[in-house]
Amino acid sequence: MILILTAPSDVHADAVERELKARGAAWLRFDPAEVPSKAQLSVGIRDNRLSRTLVRGPETTDLNAVTAIWFRRPGRPVAPAHLSGGTGKYTVDESRTFVSDVWETLDVPALPAPRPVVKRAQHKIRQLQLALEAGFEVPATVAGNDPGRVLDLFSHTGGRMIVKQVGLGYLGGGRLRYTEPVTHRDIVHADGVRHCPFIAQERIDKQVELRVTVVGDRVFTAAIESQRSNHARHDWRRADQANIRLTSWELPDDIAARCVDLVRRLGLSYGAFDLVVTPDGRYVFIEVNPSGQYLWVEEATGLPISAAVADWLMCGGIQ
Repeated sequence: MILILTAPSDVHADAVERELKARGAAWLRFDPAEVPSKAQLSVGIRDNRLSRTLVRGPETTDLNAVTAIWFRRPGRPVAPAHLSGGTGKYTVDESRTFVSDVWETLDVPALPAPRPVVKRAQHKIRQLQLALEAGFEVPATVAGNDPGRVLDLFSHTGGRMIVKQVGLGYLGGGRLRYTEPVTHRDIVHADGVRHCPFIAQERIDKQVELRVTVVGDRVFTAAIESQRSNHARHDWRRADQANIRLTSWELPDDIAARCVDLVRRLGLSYGAFDLVVTPDGRYVFIEVNPSGQYLWVEEATGLPISAAVADWLMCGGIQ
């Protein structure tokens, strides 16, 4: 049985479930946010045997039957409605710890990886380090809160520099910080860098941007024609995705092999890469998202990524 951990409204899981159904596979979809309010999750040891059980209403599931697990977009546990304040927070914290602990006991293939591995793989500086080791070209980069290093990179690149955030945090009001170019007017305020670390990189000229989705050892590549839009020139996420033209792209074998290699170096079985193809044909690594969305690529290009995910889960990671 395949365990899919995600929210009820996840269209990616819907697509993969259709593939699993067509193959006659058995799966269970569960949102950890249901613990403890709507579901009971338990672990027991008796006669030197570990058991794991999930109860939702009249349905009881033996989690010992799980053969593979997909950490898609699992929600966080929510306290029962009658608990609030410190008690409610305590309940949520304990539930989150317990639920995570239970998944760690499932010694089965995990997509993209067990949660601690995914969190580590999200570290962008480590990604750059491992990308270099895998043979990728990486932009000239400075990360941290040293104004002097940022000024040096600005000079080194002739003012052709962009900045982006180190982590996954949001600005006030839930606003995402996009990749931004740095102007000479901006750089006079470089001393403010000391108040918050960020990443500064050489601005790379783009022919197209690539979204490369790796599932196990299978590689699916789409070209994003971001340079057609002024809004998307520095960060394609700024544009309306419905109006961004995507096409399938033939990735050179050596670049595809590096993507698979980097996914493995990160301890993952899935990764959504952002690469840049320069006007002179070079492939430059930007970053990789261990849990990146892919359905928008599949719908625009016809690349069978959901089918690849279903294959991986059914085969327990064996390609």
